Amino acid sequence: MTISEVIDPASDAGILRRVSRIVSSELSLDEMLGDVLGLTAQATGCDACLVFLVEESTGEFVLRGSLVPRPEQLGHLRIKMGEGITGMVAESLEPVALSSNASSHPHFKIFPSLIEDTYEAFLSVPLVNRGRAIGVINIHHREEHEHSRDEIETVAFIGEQMGSAIAKSLLEEENARLAAETEEMKRQLETRKAVERAKGILQRRENLTEEEAYLRMRNESRRLRRPMRELADAIILAEELSRKREPGLS
Repeated sequence: MTISEVIDPASDAGILRRVSRIVSSELSLDEMLGDVLGLTAQATGCDACLVFLVEESTGEFVLRGSLVPRPEQLGHLRIKMGEGITGMVAESLEPVALSSNASSHPHFKIFPSLIEDTYEAFLSVPLVNRGRAIGVINIHHREEHEHSRDEIETVAFIGEQMGSAIAKSLLEEENARLAAETEEMKRQLETRKAVERAKGILQRRENLTEEEAYLRMRNESRRLRRPMRELADAIILAEELSRKREPGLS
């Protein structure tokens, strides 16, 4: 009989073992969030669970994970630090548990598109890394639910242990985004240079003004349904070939 067969996966020891395995793994961010949602649901018996993660560029917390699939809302619903209970938990790093009529709490922020916000019970726990919240786990029960101390501590443990692993994935994601932005800026700069060079060729060859040359390129781009960069490259290439064919330049 193996250890995994002896340990109940829903027990504290089972959850500890699964969290340790996840933290030491090379899972993607989405896979990790899926595990957080699954572990939390298993520990609390909740009807819904949402995970908000910090967006470094804005400092806002964005919906990134849900027990119930909702692709149209992931990455779009957001809340500021200190706003609503979610933002309050992120700011204070302290869990908030409401056993009934959660939406009547003065700090509860209702998202009309979230059916979960009409549920009775609500538990919000921070995802923590190095003393700061990098996210928040929100747990919903349709009916009244008294959150036990063990339940809150188990979810808090998940939030604390998973925080560093998720923070690492968020950093990797941010670095990839910045690299993509840098590459896009480089591409745009190269496109501008090519267009400027092509305009110069048209101005010289066709005796056009700068504006006339640009309008001709733009209209030709639309007519041929080709990007300006492709058209500019074609003009430059044609000019280079023409120069090579000129006497004395072969």
